[in-house]
Amino acid sequence: MIDEREKELVRRLQDDLPLVERPYAEVGEMAGMSEEAVIETIERWKADGTIRRLGAILRHHKAGVTVNAMGVWRVPEAHIEEVGKTMAEFAQVSHCYERPASEDWPYNLYTMIHARSQEEAEEIATLLSEATGMESYELLYTERELKKASMRYFPHGHEKET
Repeated sequence: MIDEREKELVRRLQDDLPLVERPYAEVGEMAGMSEEAVIETIERWKADGTIRRLGAILRHHKAGVTVNAMGVWRVPEAHIEEVGKTMAEFAQVSHCYERPASEDWPYNLYTMIHARSQEEAEEIATLLSEATGMESYELLYTERELKKASMRYFPHGHEKET
């Protein structure tokens, strides 16, 4: 069971982390816990399966990343793991995953590329191609973001639950 103090910690962890040297100390102070208690609680939740991970979201537009392109690649099955690992190592690639190809859609490896311009995205795709020898690919550009919201747990009365 999660007690009221831990519920407050969850509420605080759902918000933006403070941009300070020790964010868990500040979050803990707001939740009525020490920095050590915050870290111990997160580790306990991870160990017992209450949470799987604690992630962060980069507000990419604020960081100057304005173009997102899904690179779809046609990779021989025998090389997909090797190629995927190589592509995933690129800092400009946030997601890299395998999907089944079909007769109508021959692409089986996907990379989400983030860039400051369409030209930069194309340059990154060229680098990925050169690094792996994969030449059969397309870039699918994001036209608009329809939804980006995280789940909210234990909302106070004024917060919208999603």
